[in-house]
Amino acid sequence: MTQTFANTPSPRYILLWDIDGTLISGGGAGERALEKTGQEFLHQHIPLHSIDYHGRTDRRISRMLFEHTGRQPTEDQVAAFASRYLEKLRHEITVSPEAHVKPGIRKILPLIDQHPKLAQGLLTGNLPEGARIKLEHFDLWAFFPFGAFADHAEERNELAPHALRLTRQHISPDFPPERLIVIGDTPHDITCGKHIRALTVAVATGHYSLRQLQEATPDAAFSNLEPISIFFDWLTQHTGTRIVS
Repeated sequence: MTQTFANTPSPRYILLWDIDGTLISGGGAGERALEKTGQEFLHQHIPLHSIDYHGRTDRRISRMLFEHTGRQPTEDQVAAFASRYLEKLRHEITVSPEAHVKPGIRKILPLIDQHPKLAQGLLTGNLPEGARIKLEHFDLWAFFPFGAFADHAEERNELAPHALRLTRQHISPDFPPERLIVIGDTPHDITCGKHIRALTVAVATGHYSLRQLQEATPDAAFSNLEPISIFFDWLTQHTGTRIVS
């Protein structure tokens, strides 16, 4: 992925999107790929629901699977696990009939992409190649010129500072974190954004209910992002930037 803001050289606000449960659902493709990789590496089936994996990074999930069996993996083992997982993900996403794009996303992304004062990137627990595999499957990858990924940090709260560093590197060394907008479907996403004082938006299109997300006190919480006018009205109110849909 090219780390650049070529389409919007001086954005006032940047939207940082989570992927799974927020932009798309892989229809269980990622979960199946992780479980099959765990079976191969650990020689036993470990259902993902037996660990608290929602909102975790891919690297953290792989380590949690090892630890679930009482093992402490080396960095080489975590890297090998990730490589094998990506191989399985490439297949699983193509045979996942329930995979879909979340409501409103196909309308929102191009409008943000074309806006002169807004830019968007990814803040995701996926590895870069995993993010590409998933988003290319839905023709969404091109909307995201930069991102913070699981290879930048194993713990999710460390991803937001990395996204802020990228922003300051490419736009302005004093770009304020309050002009970053972290959008996700888990309390971990909200905590991650708050870690750098970013605006936070929760969307209940994943495994957490709207009430559970509201308990994490995001700046906004939506059942989903359709109709998109409701989301854009919130953006206008908090950024002073009008988006015509």
